[in-house]
Amino acid sequence: MDKKLIKGNEAIAEAAIHAGCKLFFGYPITPSTEVVEYLSKYLPKAGGTLLQGEDEIASINMCYGAACTGARVMTASSSPGYSLKQEGLSYLAAAELPVVVVNINRTGPGLGGLGPSQSDYFQCTKGGGHGDYRLIVLAPSKGQEMYDYTMEAFDLADKYRNPVLILADGFLGQMMEPIEIKDRPDVQLPAKDWVTDGCLGRAKRKIASYSLTNEIGETNNLYWEAKYQAIKEQEQRWEEFCTGDADYLIAAYGTCARIAKTVVLNARKKGIKLGLIRPITLWPFPEKAFAPYKKQVKGVLTVELNTGQMIEDVKLALECSVPVSLHRRLGGMLPHEDEVLAALIQEFNIPVEREV
Repeated sequence: MDKKLIKGNEAIAEAAIHAGCKLFFGYPITPSTEVVEYLSKYLPKAGGTLLQGEDEIASINMCYGAACTGARVMTASSSPGYSLKQEGLSYLAAAELPVVVVNINRTGPGLGGLGPSQSDYFQCTKGGGHGDYRLIVLAPSKGQEMYDYTMEAFDLADKYRNPVLILADGFLGQMMEPIEIKDRPDVQLPAKDWVTDGCLGRAKRKIASYSLTNEIGETNNLYWEAKYQAIKEQEQRWEEFCTGDADYLIAAYGTCARIAKTVVLNARKKGIKLGLIRPITLWPFPEKAFAPYKKQVKGVLTVELNTGQMIEDVKLALECSVPVSLHRRLGGMLPHEDEVLAALIQEFNIPVEREV
């Protein structure tokens, strides 16, 4: 395996090429622009095509048309641009078209700022556009995962015929780390007997999302609901850190999870049995990760770069059986390890016995 020192955004782009992505449609927006820039240079050399749409709305609908042919397709943007893609994403989910979407979250609302933020959690995990639909959402916490999860996103999109989202913040997108480049020569795509690539010699195929009668509409929605339930059962993913004997837990993803690992180690030096659960899939949310701790732990602190969004899913996963509190920073600010530990101690009134 080769190693490259590249930005997280560039790791996403490199992974897309090695995963067999052949078409990219997008529009540059900070802090995700390096995805477009990198692919504009290297995707054509790999036999692919990149086209900058006139805006994000055009770009997501280009993805719709291209995905109908069965090719691997990707787009990338940041928060305001991602908002413009919502109608197209709803159509993609309804038409069951596999597309990989990247959102390098910036602060908000409105134009916001370019610092790290997790304020798009609700939009990305609850649908975002109209109607009952879901995207599979993967949340990397380091450069290598930006690469690895992008590779996997294409496989998941094809497996479930569903859009898959990579959600990261501007810190991860811009930070440079050494990445192992895992080549996948001769990527074999699964059989796609639904593509619209010309019907000479076979029956016509149609990809559409409209339901002109209520009966058909209900049938379609029940079908999608069953698919999402299967994804929810099979694809919950998470990482646990020092949870075996934990009296308290931190729940955090992305950049916050990196910070939280140091908090856990610092807490244990003070005799506090603290552990971390890091959701890797934000949807489906890893409810299974929290289930064993409903009666074990005394409290959970979610650490987020927003006013409190993932905390709702944590409370639901724990069925309100454990006190759950929030520590957050906003507007592009990152929490320091010491302030997170201090918040945990104060919130749950934890006695600090000693320094180990």
